Amino acid sequence: MNSELAVRAEALVKHYDGGLVEALKGLSFEVKTGEVLAIMGPSGSGKSTLLHLLGALDRPTGGRIEILGQDLARIADLAKLRAETLGFVFQLHHLIPNLSLRDNVSLPMYARGASRRERRARAASLLERVGLGHRVDFLPVKVSGGERQRAAIARALVNDPKILLADEPTGSVDTVTGDSIFALFRELHAERNMTLIVITHNDKLGSEVDRVLRIVDGRLASDTRK
Repeated sequence: MNSELAVRAEALVKHYDGGLVEALKGLSFEVKTGEVLAIMGPSGSGKSTLLHLLGALDRPTGGRIEILGQDLARIADLAKLRAETLGFVFQLHHLIPNLSLRDNVSLPMYARGASRRERRARAASLLERVGLGHRVDFLPVKVSGGERQRAAIARALVNDPKILLADEPTGSVDTVTGDSIFALFRELHAERNMTLIVITHNDKLGSEVDRVLRIVDGRLASDTRK
């Protein structure tokens, strides 16, 4: 196991519709532990497909993925891996509308068997950390889009993941809110040394990361370190 690598992807291939759609065509790269990486490219280039594979939400058609030295193909309980190692932030927050922000944030802790008291305390602490301490008992519909996205970030962090995966996390909010969300990512990265992998079309955000992978038509077009 290479403790310096958070992710290793080797010759990743992903087909859909019986091979009619080739989303990824032999993609290979490595991500160091603690690195902040942006994945960029035109719509339909395979970025979200790649993130779903890295997050163990889908299986590749071919190739291999290692997360912290573990081959995903050899892990029987991927749900446990996701609960203990990975955090996800999506472009749309996917909060449950009839649950409070506190209850939404605490949901991933059920997979780890946390007590109700622990879940509530941890969720409230993270909501405070992302500037929503005054909104813990609000339903998602009662807060702004930016606040919902911040709650989704708190939910992604609730199990203290080693790797945070974010798919266009600023795509559904205004520029000012988007800037504040990425600033929050950088603060959390500095505090926790998390590996951060972000899909984005935002050139400004891409200029602020350690490294940019550009994907075009399912292939790696460039790999630029800052």
